[in-house]
Amino acid sequence: MKKTVSILAALTLAAAIVQPASTYASGSTDKIDRQLEDLQKKQDDAQAQKKAAEADKHEAQHNKNKTSEYLKQVLANIEVVGGKLTQVSMELAETDAQLTQTKQDLEAAKQRIEERKGLLDTRVRMMYTDGYVSYLDVLMASANFSDFLNRAESIKLLVGQDHNILEEHKRDEQIVIEKQADLEAQQAKQQTLLAEVESHKKDLDAKEKEKRELIAQYDSDIEDADEVSVEQDAMLVDFATKRADLEREKREIELAQRKAAAEAALKAAQEKARQAEAAKQAEAKRLADAEAAKAAAAAQAASVSDYSYSSGDSAPADSGSGDSSYSNNTSSAAMLTPVDNYRMSSGYGTRVHPITGKVKKHTGVDLAAPQGTDIHAAADGVVTVAQWWNGYGNTVVIDHGNGVWSLYGHIRDGGLMVTPGQTVKRGEKIAEVGSTGNSTGPHCHFEVRVNGSPVDPVPYLGW
Repeated sequence: MKKTVSILAALTLAAAIVQPASTYASGSTDKIDRQLEDLQKKQDDAQAQKKAAEADKHEAQHNKNKTSEYLKQVLANIEVVGGKLTQVSMELAETDAQLTQTKQDLEAAKQRIEERKGLLDTRVRMMYTDGYVSYLDVLMASANFSDFLNRAESIKLLVGQDHNILEEHKRDEQIVIEKQADLEAQQAKQQTLLAEVESHKKDLDAKEKEKRELIAQYDSDIEDADEVSVEQDAMLVDFATKRADLEREKREIELAQRKAAAEAALKAAQEKARQAEAAKQAEAKRLADAEAAKAAAAAQAASVSDYSYSSGDSAPADSGSGDSSYSNNTSSAAMLTPVDNYRMSSGYGTRVHPITGKVKKHTGVDLAAPQGTDIHAAADGVVTVAQWWNGYGNTVVIDHGNGVWSLYGHIRDGGLMVTPGQTVKRGEKIAEVGSTGNSTGPHCHFEVRVNGSPVDPVPYLGW
């Protein structure tokens, strides 16, 4: 949707700028003023779209940062739960091993019980087949007293053995049953805990997937906003170029109108002087000559533009051309450095952007100075932009002719001292230093552009 809006805006811009310049040459300045107003409206619309895209980008970046932090917490929780899952799995494996051992012990106990039951069964069968013999009968059948004592001891041992067999039988059964029940309960508890931990991990995995999808969506939103910003930047440059062309057309028409009026006045004065001479009216002739001289002076003044540049002048080449030069009607050496008592905080060329951290070309020079420091026009020209301009913040752009512009960015709020269409002189105060737009501190970002494209400003400044 954002790209569609940008394309429609670009088509609208194209319709505005493809009109031939000749349509203005034969018209009045009123028509050009209407075109300038329409262009300003389109520029404001493009600026609004740019700000909306920047706002969307900031919101998406903010949401991405929040989601990334939350994702870190989810991943940390997954790591903790994963450790817990491993621990419970190990404990469950150990319990299973103990349960296996208990089953083996149970089988051994059952084997002993079966063996004891065999002994008891043998005793019962012997008593059944041989007949019941009481312990008293055994004692009374003793041959002598020594035999009686031996038989009594044997009976005692036999009774004790039967008792021990029964007690061990009961004890083995009880121990095995209790241990088996305890291990089964422990196993059930650990299996329940394992299921809970696995369920928790499954929830965390789902959250991780959800947050990663959100981050991917935010990255896509940021990329879309960047594309809209690039398109709007190009549109704003085209708008500024068109405004410069229209302002130049307007000045040429006004100059032609003033020159025509002055020439008409001169002709009228000359005719009046001729008539006065013909009538030999000395006083009238003197007055007519004076009026003619005055009209001639006015005609000469009207022939001079607010600022001039030779059609043969050429802009200095980008950095690397040692003999490049710039000239206008007030200086034949260089543009004026726009800020006094500045500190060069960043030069022209490739650098690491102080805000985004990305390697990017710096399209001008940064002149650091205290907030509110005066900014002066680098050369004579006409203001084409004096408003908020994307990442430049509050910005002034001056057209110096021959496709040469100068740009002054990050002007403080309330620090714009000129308006579009205003003619300025070299050294005239046009703004005050600030830190609006994409800025890390008070400074004036100064650019020189040729046909809309940034070039190294150093040759123009004569440094």
